[in-house]
Amino acid sequence: MALTTTEITLVVGELAPALIGGWVQKAYQPTPRTIVLEIRTPGHTHRLLLSAHPTSTRIHLITRALQNPPTPPAFCQYLRAHLHGARIDDLRQEGRDRIVSLFLTSKAGPQRLIAELTGNTANFLVLDSEARVLRDLNRSTDRYGKPYQSPVLSAGAGPRERDSRFTAETQASFGLSAAIESYYDEKESTDHTAAASEARAHQIRKAIKKQGRRVEAWRSDLAKAEKYRNYARYGELLKANLGTIKKGLESIVVVDYFDEALPQLTIPLDPTKSAQGNMDDYFRKQRKHATAERELLPRIALGEAEMDALRRELHAIEQGTWQPAPAGPAADAPTRRPTRSQSSDRPDERRGPFRRFTSSDGLPIFVGRNARENDELTFGLAKSDDLWLHARGTPGSHVVVRLDKGNDPPPETIRDAATLALLYSDLKKSGKGDVIYTRRKWVKKAKGQAPGAVTVTQEKSLHVNLDKKRLDALKTRAAQE
Repeated sequence: MALTTTEITLVVGELAPALIGGWVQKAYQPTPRTIVLEIRTPGHTHRLLLSAHPTSTRIHLITRALQNPPTPPAFCQYLRAHLHGARIDDLRQEGRDRIVSLFLTSKAGPQRLIAELTGNTANFLVLDSEARVLRDLNRSTDRYGKPYQSPVLSAGAGPRERDSRFTAETQASFGLSAAIESYYDEKESTDHTAAASEARAHQIRKAIKKQGRRVEAWRSDLAKAEKYRNYARYGELLKANLGTIKKGLESIVVVDYFDEALPQLTIPLDPTKSAQGNMDDYFRKQRKHATAERELLPRIALGEAEMDALRRELHAIEQGTWQPAPAGPAADAPTRRPTRSQSSDRPDERRGPFRRFTSSDGLPIFVGRNARENDELTFGLAKSDDLWLHARGTPGSHVVVRLDKGNDPPPETIRDAATLALLYSDLKKSGKGDVIYTRRKWVKKAKGQAPGAVTVTQEKSLHVNLDKKRLDALKTRAAQE
């Protein structure tokens, strides 16, 4: 829940005396709607968090560094360019509204950072010395250059006023801020687990449904092959009677010496084939049955075991006893049946679906191994804002870079992924070529084509040479994970 007006009044009153007179050392944007200002005061460095997330708009200090994206978002870059080194002249709440102002003196002169902590309409804005809007988090470009106007808040639109929910921690220098930080840390952890549980449950239900279709298809194939179980017997009986079978016959009656009673048995024949051809057909179909049993029965057993494991995991989620796995590239990957090719010791062939690498910027890169995996990677694992790459005009692997929504891929990550797209394509032998890249949302399945065939729009192109040093670095990072 967002901070109330009363709570904002109290925490600003606690923080202002310590922060006024300090200066902004660095700005961070760990999430799309959260900024952190690193503020230096004599003998101390404070991290001031401002959140514009609709359900948790707030202001307080944080005692631990938050993980930031590899490339700072546009608003963060603006803050770094224009507010770096700015002195804090004042920190105050505007009237009895959920609006906080930081009055700053930057290298460009007086400026103000406004934090509108107003729930669904929350925003951060930078104003010039004449209170004109220079930039804002919500990218309201129609407001730029115009005088700032406070949002009009309807009665009852904010969180219900009450006494502060937070009791200052007596052990902390900023007791109220510490209590707020502790509350939201716990809340975000709970929310993260709930969101992860919901996402995983959806993924599991989808996986069970898909695996169920596979098992049913395997059972159907096995059932079709079952009618060939006794065909080796028919083949042997035909083999013993080859001299009596003439082309054109539709059946032959033979003595079944496999039965102790030696009954007569009628064996259907293909009149268009010779005796040898009919015999070969029966042996071939019996081998088809044997192959089906040898290959399909283990698949069915493994598929059912996987579904049982998924159902147990789903039950744990529904019972509230499930915990999300540690974050990392593998956490986003759906459950797959391991194959022999996935058990290799090579770093880019380690167990699990897809080849996996990490870019020099720390972003996960996934590479399909074949047409089926290309299809699953692009239209199963990849999200709409992820980066998609493929060697231009030649067969090869689909390559996907996992990106947070709203983030642009760093140039070195693009080159890392493009190098892998070239490596796992038919251009590998030439050692150079063009690689196209675009957002996953601009990649569509090619209708009526084989799995992995796609149509691409809004692509860009990058010419790549196979760089041994870059490849070695990619493989080394993959081996270390």
